Amino acid sequence: MKILVCGATGQIGRSLTTQAQARGLDVIGMSHQQMDLTDARQVQRTVERLRPGLIINAAAFTQVDAAEGNARLAYAVNRDGAALLAGAAAGLAIPLFHLSTDYVFDGQARSPYKESDRTAPLGVYGASKLEGERAVAQRLERHLILRTSWVYGEHGGNFVKSMLRLGARPELRVVDDQIGCPTSAERIASVLLELAHRHVTGGELAWGLYHYSGRSPCSWHAFACEIFRQAKQAGLIQRIPKLVAIPTSQYPTPARRPAWSVLDCSRFETSFGLDTVEWSADLAQLIDALSEQGAHRLAG
Repeated sequence: MKILVCGATGQIGRSLTTQAQARGLDVIGMSHQQMDLTDARQVQRTVERLRPGLIINAAAFTQVDAAEGNARLAYAVNRDGAALLAGAAAGLAIPLFHLSTDYVFDGQARSPYKESDRTAPLGVYGASKLEGERAVAQRLERHLILRTSWVYGEHGGNFVKSMLRLGARPELRVVDDQIGCPTSAERIASVLLELAHRHVTGGELAWGLYHYSGRSPCSWHAFACEIFRQAKQAGLIQRIPKLVAIPTSQYPTPARRPAWSVLDCSRFETSFGLDTVEWSADLAQLIDALSEQGAHRLAG
């Protein structure tokens, strides 16, 4: 069965295509240039031509701050693109895995967010992704929407690689009052492909909305401390900069971020028998990979 991966050049998309090939799965990765989710005719024609047995949508406008000034494009990709893809899939009875985000919540909670909790995004990115979720759910019965958080990985730009690039500075100021669960792109890809394999072999899944992230909450500052600790231990860096914990108020950004982004993943674990993993363990695997590949990999 062919698997179509949309957004194949992104963090998760690249991991999906790489791991799928290693598993011997028949995967077709599509970049934005190959299939533009804002082009209705192109989406429909591509899905009809390829007729995959499963679609995984890892494509998104993910630049949280840039979305504030580019709302039209963010909604065109995150909401309308998801709707077009789900509509094309529905017409050919193709199931869809769709990735979403913790930013659909406002961060006012103090216990991990369940799938049933009230959504209230603070910015354009979260709002456009929430509308994308709704579009998929309305158009396609066999869908699996996976909300995740604080994604980092080997490919593309992310917090881990940004910290390591900036690590030559004597001091870094890092926000300490936003709490979430870092999640490895490679882990997300692995989990999605395991579910894809089950669909291929078993035919059905417990479709619906799920949360999946790394295990154990931390702040961005705590995340940065662990990144540098592991990087120095692995020999990727020679020294650790002074890491100063600051409040969000001292690091203003165009988009507001939720102060609490912790997801309750128990429904996913119970439904599929797949446990979440300590983010520090997955981080160690990434640090090892970056160490082997050389510092040039930090650029993307």
